[in-house]
Formats: sequence, C-alpha cells, structure tokens
Amino acid sequence: MQPDPRTLACLERLIGFDTVSRNSNLDCIDWARAHMEAHGARTRMVWNADRTKANMLATFGEGPGGMVLSGHVDVVPVDGQDWSSDPFTATVRDGRVYGRGACDMKGFDAVVLGHVPDYAAAKLKQPIHVALTYDEELGCLGIPHLISAMRAWDIRPTGCIVGEPTSMRLVSAHKGGRVFRCRVTGKAAHSSLTHTAVNAIEYAARIIARIQDISDRERESGLRAAGFDVPFTTISTNLISGGNGPNIVPALAEFVFDYRYVPGFDPDSIITELRELAAALTARMQAIDPGTGIEFIPINAIPALAPDEDTEVFRMALDLVVDKSVEKVAYGTEASFFQQYGVPSIVCGPGSIAQAHKADEYVELDQLAACDRFIASVVRRLSA
Repeated sequence: MQPDPRTLACLERLIGFDTVSRNSNLDCIDWARAHMEAHGARTRMVWNADRTKANMLATFGEGPGGMVLSGHVDVVPVDGQDWSSDPFTATVRDGRVYGRGACDMKGFDAVVLGHVPDYAAAKLKQPIHVALTYDEELGCLGIPHLISAMRAWDIRPTGCIVGEPTSMRLVSAHKGGRVFRCRVTGKAAHSSLTHTAVNAIEYAARIIARIQDISDRERESGLRAAGFDVPFTTISTNLISGGNGPNIVPALAEFVFDYRYVPGFDPDSIITELRELAAALTARMQAIDPGTGIEFIPINAIPALAPDEDTEVFRMALDLVVDKSVEKVAYGTEASFFQQYGVPSIVCGPGSIAQAHKADEYVELDQLAACDRFIASVVRRLSA
C-alpha cells in the first residue's frame, strides 16, 4: 500500500532540511509552523539560549486535555558514512524512502504534518497538539524546555504518542539513563616520590572498580523487569583520560560512565553509593594535600518510561495497531519526559530502529502507509 501523497510531500521537505544536531533547526521549524498556521493552528515557540534552535507546539481544536503527537526534527551526522544517494534529498527506490532522518524520525513527523488538513477539518472533541523538538539526538536536551513551557502555559494533555521508529508496534516502556563525568584531582610528583603525591589515576581506578562491582551485582541479583531484552540495570565506564608522563604521578584523571536503569529502579541509588565511596577516598587524599578531591559532573539524564496499560492512550493505540504485541526497549525517548509531567505516553512510529543512524537510512513505504492509517484513526477517535 502506498502512503498518502501529502505524507510523501512533507517527508521530501523535511529530509531536505539539514537538521543535524550541530546545526540550527529554524528553517525546518519555520516551514512546519507556516504549514500548520495556514490550516488554523495556534503555535507557540520555545527557543534555546542563543535562539538558534526551537521547540514548537501547535494546537488544533479547543478545550482542555488533548492528544500530543510528538517528534524531534534533529538528526545524527552523516560524516564518514558511505551513502548511495544524497542524504539530504529524499530518494524513493525499492519500496523505500532513503535519506537522513527518514526513519529516525522524520517519517513520523511527515505523517503528522501531512494530516494537518484533517485536524483542521475535524470536529475535535479535544485538541490535537503537534510537538516538534530539538536536540533529542544529543540526549533529549530540548524537550525539558518544552515541558517547562507547557506547564507555564497550563497545557496538560491527556495523552501523548511519540513516533520513534517501532515498526508500528506499541512500545509501553523503556529504560532510563544517567551519564556522569568523574573528575579526580590529585597531586603530582616525580614517580620516585610517590609518598608525597596523590595519584589521580589510582583513585579513579578504585571508583571504576566499584562501578564494575555494581554492574556485576545488578546483573546477578538486581531488580528484574520482564519484557526487556536486558531485564536489569546496566552500568559501564566508557571514556577515560589521565596522566602526562611515564615517570610523573598524575594530578588529574577523568572518566565518563553511564547507567541504563529499568522502570522501578531508584536511579539516585547508584550515584549516592559512588559519592559515599568518593567521600571516603577524598578524606585519604586530603590527608596528603587538602587541594585534592573527587567530583561527579552530571552530563545527561533521561527518565525511564514506566508501563501504564490503564490509560486512554495505551488502549487506543493497542486497538489501532495491526500487530498487538507490546514491547519494552532499552533506548530512551522523549515519551518519559511527558510521562514525568503527568501525561500518559506511549511510543509508536514507522520504520525500524535497526535502520536509524546508518548510511542509506530508510523507511519503508508500507510503514508510512501504516502510520497514515494509524494517525487517521486517531483523528477519528478524537472527533465528535
């Protein structure tokens, strides 16, 4: 089955905007804003600090509550990838649309924007809100500002559908994540005078060893969440640097670690445990030099999306999708930010996550058509 021509036209326009996260997204947002305002939408904008990027919320219909159709417009870079066609030109071949973001997640955005005339024509019982965000690919950096603005605007929807690529299957839950940088400040000395020094690498190694212990503990006996491929919380050290010579006790060491936790796990418990260890180590370090220490610098935090099947949006989505399986995934999405705000949320969109971020990224035409039918049905459900 072929997608709605309006969807394909919008996808062509969206892929044509180079919205790699390092770039501005304003040309794309301005086009989408004009498109929706031309059909009667009321739009609100939230800019980043230097006003080079924006979130947008467009509303069709009147009254409280409403359903959010949410997607990000930023994409990952194409640097170093071997593409068969221009990544910023939508190319249709072999039943697929190729282009950066075709799958993640401009395919869903195109469906939502393609059906804008339907929202305007419908006799909606509750509003439809279209949310477009920036910097999702950098760790969901834009969505917290949109949520804060929605709170200030007193917009409290009753449900949210985030269209990340799920092959049009319903995703009810995902893991949360935290990323930290640990900086250990020691005291340098010649390696023949180690007793006068504080070795930053060695103290960092003690914390890294605890991280490994936590990883082992969670794998062996931690909280289990059924339905996940990896049904427990994971943690790992992923980057490390330190030292400046083979015969110099290092004064500085840094490493980055992250953990992905299942719904129901207390994400503060891990960093609390590591800070308690760091406090004990710092006391030993400062007995030699009071200028030494250990600090943990938060880099990113994404809440977990907890499953909640007793909600209108879950029941509606499950009724409308063809595949009735309900999945839980390890990657994070903006749905958990809406849920944290009190908006019941699910994830469902066209394309496979296996295609995301790759060269020759694509979305199948059949998937776009399935999403067309899904969104059309959502509009009917929300109409009188």
